[in-house]
Formats: sequence, structure tokens, C-alpha cells
Amino acid sequence: MPMSFNQAIIEEFRTNGGEVGGPFEGGDLLLLTTTGARTGQDHTVPLGYVRADGQLLVVASAAGAPDHPQWYRNLLAHPVVRVELGTEVFEAVAVPAEGARRDRLFEAVVRAAPGYGDYQAHTARVLPVVALERSGAEPREVADLAGKLLEVHTWLRAQLRHVRAETEAHFAAGPAGDGRPPGLGLQIRQHCLALCAGLTHHHTGEDAAIFPALARSHPHLRETLARLGEEHRSVGRIKDGLVKLLAGIGVAEPERFRAELARMSAELEAHLDHEERELLPVLAGIPFPPGR
Repeated sequence: MPMSFNQAIIEEFRTNGGEVGGPFEGGDLLLLTTTGARTGQDHTVPLGYVRADGQLLVVASAAGAPDHPQWYRNLLAHPVVRVELGTEVFEAVAVPAEGARRDRLFEAVVRAAPGYGDYQAHTARVLPVVALERSGAEPREVADLAGKLLEVHTWLRAQLRHVRAETEAHFAAGPAGDGRPPGLGLQIRQHCLALCAGLTHHHTGEDAAIFPALARSHPHLRETLARLGEEHRSVGRIKDGLVKLLAGIGVAEPERFRAELARMSAELEAHLDHEERELLPVLAGIPFPPGR
């Protein structure tokens, strides 16, 4: 079967370190891999990008088609994406801009790449502008499981900070002139979904693989690991409560909302701190990746 147009570009991009020829030669191109909203399968597309306002931006233009492209619908369901930019590969949280911020960024995009203005002129839908925010701190070499645990925890704490900061900005801005809430709902939602998905993935991996292996090699830790496993179930309930809380931010009473968010955040932070105190000394002696 002949290779599809997109797949041919993807193969050329990866073979040539981000360089492609033909109609895209010399253009700013990246590969975005999302998780299918319905299938859960990886889906990679080549996209043009623009750097503006200190951010890496892509536009869900679909060349001005009337419907959003599938990759955009995917990232609304699963905000954590993989970005290939030249020879660099990194994880990011995909956050669509809203309201005045979206309009400002779209103007910057059109100044850099006027074709997006033409696409917008040919469709009634507002073309989404998506910021690809790098996950966590700058990447550094991880030599042991302690470093890997801290890497994951750093990322989770970063998402929690985003949720809290954007919630404060949401309430501080007050309603828009037409009575609608300020445009931060999608930002808060995306970081909340990323945090919750990250917690689920992290705890599933610990419960299924890391904790049983540690219990076998360090029998004196079995009670500690069992307690941490119980904490995972409690954290799962907190996570579900956080999703429910943030879903009602548009009609919430600010002070009560802040108090609930602060309580849940403190419980999540306490769990991460406890896990680090109990496990880091042991994990520091276990190479990562395995077999290193």
C-alpha cells in the first residue's frame, strides 16, 4: 500500500533530523503525537508552528475546514502530548488559548505566517491556538530510580502549581463585561487533566511493578510499601474530587473553592513528600533505566 502524504513527511522528518523538502522545505515544522480520544492509540501529525510571546504555538486550522482536526479533539481529551522539533523530542501539555489571549496570539501567528489569516477567513469556526508547554523542568540525566521518582514528582508538582495559579487568576479577573467568566477554563482543565492522568500512570506503575519488586528485594519495606499503596487509593479519591471541583469553577463561590483546592493540594503534596522520605534512600541504589 502506498505511504500516505502525512506518513511520508513524518518519515522524511525523522530521517533527516527535522528537515523536509517539497512544499514544506525551509518551513517551521514539528511532529505532534496525541493520544486518540476514542481509541487511546498514538496519532502523529506534521504541523507548522510559530514562536510568539515566548511560547511554541500550533493552530488547529485544518486549512480552514469547517470542523476541528482530529489531533485537536485528541488533545482536549488527553492534554499530554509528544513533540518532535528538529532532533529534539519532549513531552508537553497542550493548552488552547482563550478569549483575549487567543486573539492576541492569533494576531502574532498571522504576522509570522499570513496563511493562517486566510484559513480563518474561509471558516466560521474560531481557529484554536494551542500552546505546547514543556512538561516540568529542563531535562537532566537520570541515573537511578530515585532520580526518576523525583523527575515524575517535579512534573506533578508543576501541574498542581499551574492549576492553583490559573484558578487564582480566574477569580482575580472577575467576570467579563458580558457576564461570562474570564477565559481560563480550558487552561485550568488541561493542566488538571494532565495532573490527574500523570498521577494515575505513576501510581499504576508503582503498584504493578515497582512496589512488588521492592518488596521482594527489601523485605523490611513491605509494611511501608503497603501503606503507600493504601495512600494511592486515597489519592485517587482526592484526584476524582479535584476533577469534580474544577468542573464547577464557573459557578463556584471563590473563598469556598479556594479552601477546598488548598486542602486537596496539601494532601497531594503531603503524599509526594511522604513517598520521597520513605523511598528515595532505597531507590538511589537502583540504576535507571534497568540494566544500566
